[in-house]
Amino acid sequence: MEITKIDYKNVLYPPGGILVWIIIFLELITFGAVLIAMVFSVNQEPEIFHKSRLLLNLTYGTINTVFLLTSGFFMAITVHELKLNNKQRAQGYLLLTMFFGLLFLALKSVEYYAKLSAGLDMGYNTFFTFYWMLTLFHVIHVIVGLVILTSVYLGIKKENPRTKMEDVEASAAFWHMCDLIWLLLFPVIYLIF
Repeated sequence: MEITKIDYKNVLYPPGGILVWIIIFLELITFGAVLIAMVFSVNQEPEIFHKSRLLLNLTYGTINTVFLLTSGFFMAITVHELKLNNKQRAQGYLLLTMFFGLLFLALKSVEYYAKLSAGLDMGYNTFFTFYWMLTLFHVIHVIVGLVILTSVYLGIKKENPRTKMEDVEASAAFWHMCDLIWLLLFPVIYLIF
């Protein structure tokens, strides 16, 4: 019987580096804690949460889910193409990644405008307090992600790029975290209550 060794290099140096994964876990814990607090609040005000959820635009939420998942798909292809040393193709896929991220922000802005026009701001009720806290915090992450992706794009576009594969993988991990958080938020906010 052969004893296999654990490759600690992969554990200590995951794609993008251990620090980005620590940040990702901390962010997921933060969002998870607020979602748990939201669930406890639902038990105290179930009717308010149900009626408030019906005021959301499910179509916008669904389309934004498609935008982010499509963006994440193109980010995965970007990393794959860079590993194959197809720099031009990777740049094109990275632009598509950012384009779908911008579409997400544009549609979210339309949704926010509609909510504010209807008087559904953060102080409207408990549901909308959670809605604004969670979605705005997520939007901030998407904006930060787009800034990071723009930096990576400009870095790999240069003739002698200083951007390393680890930088690209770290940005991809952060971007996929935004996808994952949205996949947690969308059903809880738009579907369950």
